[in-house]
Amino acid sequence: MSKPFEEIVFRPGKKLFVSDSPCCPPAQRKITVKKLPNILTLARIPCLFFIACFATLQNGWGATAAFYLFFVAGISDYLDGWLARKLGSTSNFGKLMDALTDKILTVGLLIFLLITPSGSAEAIASHAAKPVLPEFCAYFVIIILAREFMITGLRLVAASAGVVLAAERSGKIKTVLQLTSIGVLLFVHAAQTDWAWTVAPEAGGSFLGIGLGGWHLVGLWSFYGATLLTVTSGTGYLIKYRHLLFGEPAVSEK
Repeated sequence: MSKPFEEIVFRPGKKLFVSDSPCCPPAQRKITVKKLPNILTLARIPCLFFIACFATLQNGWGATAAFYLFFVAGISDYLDGWLARKLGSTSNFGKLMDALTDKILTVGLLIFLLITPSGSAEAIASHAAKPVLPEFCAYFVIIILAREFMITGLRLVAASAGVVLAAERSGKIKTVLQLTSIGVLLFVHAAQTDWAWTVAPEAGGSFLGIGLGGWHLVGLWSFYGATLLTVTSGTGYLIKYRHLLFGEPAVSEK
């Protein structure tokens, strides 16, 4: 009598073989589950490209899909760490990649918001639409980009010395503000692009009692606050771990 079904299983260093079991062995399933936090972390990188692709569509739903996809990516930023702690699978790789993928996602989307016009298809076609982030914000994005490169370089130097730099509280708040800013600005972009007929000022439209212009200001001020924390937290990192950069002996904290 034939078995219900057979499963192809791959093990490193061995050939493909057909398993007699209809499911993976318990040990193999355990390894796969423990990798889930890292999979969630790395998944935020392709999310950047999908969000940017959807947000440029002028089909009535693309910008909305980009907003929801960013929301899912933001949730994964919390979920991967929570799962790693629950599963006991925290690792130096996970800590390093979690910080790195956050930087790739946030900086990539900030650059995208700088160059992406927001408005109806007619406004974009006539070049009357303005970018989601004002042009002068390019200087702030450059500051953020420079800081992230420096801190990433510091993390790599620390990793080569066998030291893992955990995220500081100010850095975490900075990341939350950046994600909040990007989320609100993507919402404004979706509202202007896909829902213009419902939130237009002349139609009296608003969300949670706040007009579209008000939400735009919320996103911008969150961005300004994130930029300020970017400078202060980055400076704190460089001062605290300067011994790694200049080969000085670490100063013990009393």
